[in-house]
Amino acid sequence: MATSGRGRRIAAALLGACAVMPVASHGADAQAHAEFFAARDDGNAATIDHGAWQAVLDAHLDTDHPSGIHRFDYAALKASAADGERLAGYLASLQRIDPRTYAAGEQMAYWVNLYNALTVRLVAANYPVKSIRDLGEAWLSIGPWDDVLANVAGRDLTLNDIEHEILRPIWRDNRIHYAVNCASLGCPNLPPTAFTGANAERLLDAGARAYVNHARGVAFPAGPDDPDAANRVVLSKVYDWYRKDFGDDEAGVLAHLARYAAPALAERVRGFEGDVDYAYDWALNDP
Repeated sequence: MATSGRGRRIAAALLGACAVMPVASHGADAQAHAEFFAARDDGNAATIDHGAWQAVLDAHLDTDHPSGIHRFDYAALKASAADGERLAGYLASLQRIDPRTYAAGEQMAYWVNLYNALTVRLVAANYPVKSIRDLGEAWLSIGPWDDVLANVAGRDLTLNDIEHEILRPIWRDNRIHYAVNCASLGCPNLPPTAFTGANAERLLDAGARAYVNHARGVAFPAGPDDPDAANRVVLSKVYDWYRKDFGDDEAGVLAHLARYAAPALAERVRGFEGDVDYAYDWALNDP
């Protein structure tokens, strides 16, 4: 049974006001998922059709919002029977596929698109909500990440399973954090283009550059001419929650940021030795 809105508010209060990103456990079940879905057939040149997902993105994702953050119109999707059926059909078609029979690039695109499409459908079905953290079926949940939302190759899967037990351990590419979207303003943008095996590398780099060069990724609160400018930087909590993916320590995180930052920002980040703070905005990424 789904937890009531009042119950979720009580749960949030009990867990404290600080934003915490839920991460799946990495025990035997996690290892089993990674081992099970690691199989691939790089000799298979077949591609997976993500056209229906692209149509939903084209219809409802605003990439020109003045905030620089992509906004998804969940209300419009919820009101559109045609697009709702298109998204449901797309997700059903993905779950009829065994991704292990495809090449590695097609597989990664499959999982990224599945994650994002599941998230969009979940939020739209429950809209209006102020934050994705208001959702979740379990008592004391602070989000839907551990709810079973899909079944692939006979395995029930949650969003945490897809991100932390399949994508991260199999591909070991920190740019995956810029590809999967948690429907929040603090998250990297929901990509406007459906991932494919052919475009994945380009989209991963584009996502990294867009996030690092936006204030929610990296921000110096003081201006460049302020004497305190060299003493404090505010980074997204993504770089704190998943620090081990970005080099294990703040020096590694800063080196990663410098790699994708525009020249002026890279110069400020490279060799930074002041205070590092972290922030994240869980408000919904709706218009």
